[in-house]
Amino acid sequence: MKIIETQNAPGAIGPYSQAIVVDGLVYASGQIPIDPASGKIEADAIEDQTRRVVGNLAAVLEAAGSGLDKVIKTTCFLANMDDFAAFNEVYAEYFIGKPARSCVEVSKLPKGALVEIEVVAVIE
Repeated sequence: MKIIETQNAPGAIGPYSQAIVVDGLVYASGQIPIDPASGKIEADAIEDQTRRVVGNLAAVLEAAGSGLDKVIKTTCFLANMDDFAAFNEVYAEYFIGKPARSCVEVSKLPKGALVEIEVVAVIE
């Protein structure tokens, strides 16, 4: 087991790792749209927040030796399912391999985020 940590994505805001690598798979913790440079959520729109989340995930995956093109499963959390269509448009730009996915509405996300995504990816 290998713990993944990169300065190119926000640090964990609790007692967990950005990602763990086990047996050729990387399990990335959920990312919210925190800008790693400022430590704050700077975007208000679901589209911009989704892009920031995917950017954070890409940085974590790169540090683990993987990438967005190797994602096999995503779990997506939305603060408001009314944002689903707009979220889905941005999501489709990045996850072109169409990994397996779950997407649910939750009552609240950390720091007031509109979206959080966690992924499982292969390392080849």
